[in-house]
Amino acid sequence: MKSNLLRTQWGRMATTIAVALMLPACSKPEPPPEPIRSVKVITVGLQPSQTVLEYAGQVQARVESRLGFRVVGKLIARPVELGQRVQAGQVLAQLDPLDLKLANDAAQAQVAAARTNRDLAAADFKRYQELRSQNFISGAELERRDAALKSAQAQLDQAQAQLTAQGNQASYAVLRADAAGVVTGVLAERGQVVTAGTPVVTVAQDGPREVAFSVPEDKVAAIKAGSAVTVRAWASGQSLKGVVREVAASADTMTRTFAVKVALDVKDSLPLGSTVSVLPGALSRAGQPVLRLPTSALKQEGQNTVVWVLNPTSMTVSTKPVQIATADGNDVVVVGGLTPGEQVVVAGVHVLAPNQKVSLYKENVALSLTSKAQTAPGNVASVAPAAGASAVAK
Repeated sequence: MKSNLLRTQWGRMATTIAVALMLPACSKPEPPPEPIRSVKVITVGLQPSQTVLEYAGQVQARVESRLGFRVVGKLIARPVELGQRVQAGQVLAQLDPLDLKLANDAAQAQVAAARTNRDLAAADFKRYQELRSQNFISGAELERRDAALKSAQAQLDQAQAQLTAQGNQASYAVLRADAAGVVTGVLAERGQVVTAGTPVVTVAQDGPREVAFSVPEDKVAAIKAGSAVTVRAWASGQSLKGVVREVAASADTMTRTFAVKVALDVKDSLPLGSTVSVLPGALSRAGQPVLRLPTSALKQEGQNTVVWVLNPTSMTVSTKPVQIATADGNDVVVVGGLTPGEQVVVAGVHVLAPNQKVSLYKENVALSLTSKAQTAPGNVASVAPAAGASAVAK
């Protein structure tokens, strides 16, 4: 009996020990503490803006004429090409003159017929005048002859005027340059039938140059006629000074931008059609104090742009919405949400959580290697004795 009791007690003790050993194995392990991340921060402060609005422009002549014929006809010659320099009076194009020549011949025939009728009416009037002096006809008959003479004279004058106009049209078959310049456009080819007024050649006249560029509607109000503009040539980098000469009153129907023309000095000659950069002085914000942040500090949360702000007391971070105005070089300009002196995280913003503890990131500085050569100890170097001399130990 006693042995059975001892066995029972030992069995209970073994079970208790086994259960005690199994309890820690069945319980959930505690999650490891969240690591303290290192972040890089900057202190927000007012800095001079570097924003300089720059637009692409094109050099063009102040006066550019689209020349065409005053009459209809078939184009038989166009001796000029695109980019060719022309002088005043030089032939640019020519129409087939055959139809115009026939019309001129017809006008001459009409003049001859009208002159003959006038001469007959004048002879009749003279004869009836003599008859009236002898009282062979009435005064009313003489008046009718006088009216017929005046009508014939009017018809002759009309025919002569038509002949002059037709002669002018014959000369209109040749298109000549009004002034010296450069051909900047060719709009018709040989063999094409052109109507009166259809542009055939575009000529940029020699003289002052200007730069044309376009600005959006939110910037056009700041650009006034007479304001200063800096023009920089794209190819050579040459900078020139210009003045706004004209601002379009309405926007372009396709681009919805406003055209602006800048007048250059006569001595500043740039190639026609060359590309330039235009920097309006009225739109420059360079030097103005602004709050700037690198783009790496921004994070998008829904419709809001936020940044992580560091609490230096608790060394935790929290999000704060900000308002962005525009870009400033590689940074952005903040117009709301931050005050000077706050510390903003600029690296690792996508791995942070609200109220997370962080530490400031410190860059590792590599130790510089010394470049000084060590000198050998004096007792290591020895001098060999000269020939014939005995060495003396010291």
